[in-house]
Amino acid sequence: MGEKREDKLQCIIQNIRSFPDFPTKGILFRDICPVLKDPKVLNAAIDLFEEHVRQTYPHVELIVGMDARGFLFGPLLAQRLGVGFVLVRKKGKLPGPTVSVAYTLEYGQAEVEIQEDAVKAGQKVVVIDDLLATGGTLCAACELLKKLKAEVLGCMVLIEMTDLNGAERLKPNPLFSVAQF
Repeated sequence: MGEKREDKLQCIIQNIRSFPDFPTKGILFRDICPVLKDPKVLNAAIDLFEEHVRQTYPHVELIVGMDARGFLFGPLLAQRLGVGFVLVRKKGKLPGPTVSVAYTLEYGQAEVEIQEDAVKAGQKVVVIDDLLATGGTLCAACELLKKLKAEVLGCMVLIEMTDLNGAERLKPNPLFSVAQF
């Protein structure tokens, strides 16, 4: 972590592309593919996540990654921290007994699930995803983890779309976002 935090942040922001009207008209899509493509930029992102977790949640026991892009950052962060990684997936994607939570989207309903033995009661977890928009999916994941009696320390995302107020919906769970748009 030799580079300064601000330099790493600028490097990440410069590698997030914007695509207007994708996937539908009126949406400004934030593309993280260039962040993933460049090892220096990806490393900078993981550095900032790691720094935050070590300073804020030194007793974290598991990183919980959201389907599917939370799977890109979560295992790298968990490995650095020396803790486990757990998946929260869309309903029907995990084998064995699972626990699920339904939540409302702008256009309908969805469901997320976790294997019922993935988290022990009382385990301290941090949830990670690529982007926070309205907060529905992350909020559902927190509810799911609380169903399993895990202690949700906080949520982390690479990108926060501040105008959509997703962080408000996550409360009382704190949010750390690397970049805000």
